[in-house]
Amino acid sequence: MEKFTSHTGLVAPLYRANIDTDQIIPKQFLKRIERTGYGEFLFYDWRFQSDGTPNEDFVLNNKKFSGASILVAGANFGCGSSREHAPWSLMDHGFRVIIASSYSDIFYNNSLKNGLLPVTVDEAIAEDIATKADSDDGYWITVDLASGTISEYHGDVAAFEIDEFRKHCLLNGLDDIGLTLLNEKAISVYESSLSR
Repeated sequence: MEKFTSHTGLVAPLYRANIDTDQIIPKQFLKRIERTGYGEFLFYDWRFQSDGTPNEDFVLNNKKFSGASILVAGANFGCGSSREHAPWSLMDHGFRVIIASSYSDIFYNNSLKNGLLPVTVDEAIAEDIATKADSDDGYWITVDLASGTISEYHGDVAAFEIDEFRKHCLLNGLDDIGLTLLNEKAISVYESSLSR
């Protein structure tokens, strides 16, 4: 997993509550066995009309937000099914950070295990970030995991907290496999003792 220390990026506002995983990545696209290739299907039913043409009213089809790597959303982001494809599709599309006031527990944990940072802030802060992203001509912020801060070019916007273990894993690029491999020597010793 790629290390996450600090990220500066363009913010795209999708300020709606209860965005579920079936909207993030619709079920018909869950046929792949790889973790990649899902980005083109992200928010598919909102991004495209029934005839396959882009929905010009959807935020991610607005050229102003082209290349956005930070998504700000409403409360309870990632509710619904437990599909790990949701963070995969967000990351494959280019997002590194999600900012919201709350998340589904399963989505939150799946994101952290895959290197996508879900930042939790007060609702008023999320709304303010979304408003600035919508009204400014390119709203960029920096999310610093080490210090737990979100900042603009002229100073801090907000502080956030994250579990110390999860923070350690992100800062060091450790997913579940990486954590296991930290004990590779001890595992090898144990396995060799079994073959005797």
